[in-house]
Amino acid sequence: MTDAPTPEKTAEVAVPAAPEKTKKTAKAKSKKLIQTSGKRKRAIARAVLHPGKGIVRINHQRLETITPQLAKDRLMEPLLLAEDAAGKVDIHVHVAGGGWQGQTEAARLAIARALAQFDKKLKKIFLEYDRQLLVADIRSKETRKPNDSKARAARQKSYR
Repeated sequence: MTDAPTPEKTAEVAVPAAPEKTKKTAKAKSKKLIQTSGKRKRAIARAVLHPGKGIVRINHQRLETITPQLAKDRLMEPLLLAEDAAGKVDIHVHVAGGGWQGQTEAARLAIARALAQFDKKLKKIFLEYDRQLLVADIRSKETRKPNDSKARAARQKSYR
């Protein structure tokens, strides 16, 4: 004879109800994430700003370790103008393309735009200091023409 479960022997197990997924925690509601981008020549920078301790990273590298010094100083400008607002947020920037100066300008633009979205009062301060902090410089390299050596140089003529 087999020990088949009978209705009297089986006990029902109470399964806990799954937590509701529609409710968000207070921490998730308070998290303000801002994404911005900046361009300069062939360089494109994407910045993500979120509440934190004032840490700024450019391509996973801390701002303090960026070289050359000129690039580091240019990247610091919007943070110095923002004063206490920059200390309340962490900024992560990913930059690709172009040279180091184009990347610096693109990252600077993305950082300033993110800070201006975070604190609306900074927009006026940035515009008074340097318009290039919020408005992209759209100049880029002129394309090369066919059968010429450079964009504007005409083909050399030979009179032989």
